[in-house]
Amino acid sequence: GYAYGRGLDGRAARGDMETAFRRIAVAAKNVDTREHDIVDADDYFQYHGGMVAMVRHLTGGSPEAYVGDSAVPDQVRTRTLGEETHRVFRARVVNPRWMAAMRRHGYKGAFEMAATVDYLFGYDATAGVVDDWMYEKLSAEYVFSPENQEFMRKSNPWALRGITERLLEAAERGLWAEPDADTLERLRATYLELEGDLEGDEK
Repeated sequence: GYAYGRGLDGRAARGDMETAFRRIAVAAKNVDTREHDIVDADDYFQYHGGMVAMVRHLTGGSPEAYVGDSAVPDQVRTRTLGEETHRVFRARVVNPRWMAAMRRHGYKGAFEMAATVDYLFGYDATAGVVDDWMYEKLSAEYVFSPENQEFMRKSNPWALRGITERLLEAAERGLWAEPDADTLERLRATYLELEGDLEGDEK
């Protein structure tokens, strides 16, 4: 860490930063718009999830993590990070209408689906907010669904490979704690098939 201010132009201050982080008991993030959600960009897990991870690294325990929802100013709500992740997952990530909208956007839509999986993975790696059933649901909807798989194979097979690879990584790293053996086998088979197809296209 570095300190900036009057007379300070980037002075090394890692010790001061760590002292401040050790005092953190609550890591909060406010969302003031419905145009974005916490797995809509990597910024959220980098600084909010990153704060949780840093406190855990320094103290051995995770702080409480909350998301403030002030999108409707006279109906402000506060949810735990886990509750907000579940809400966004159901409302957008595996919402059939959202997935249908992504299919209408072709290559970019498939890219957005893959990015969403990346951001969920990032939040889970830093703050531990993705449950096993959510990884199973992502596998079912994004990889095994005939409609979505056919769409991505045609529009952006690299996105499908990326999603499959990220889900397998979640299992390998223990984030997906108890994956179904059949699900993992199907993911591996899909990944290897995509690898072969994409390598063949490059020759």
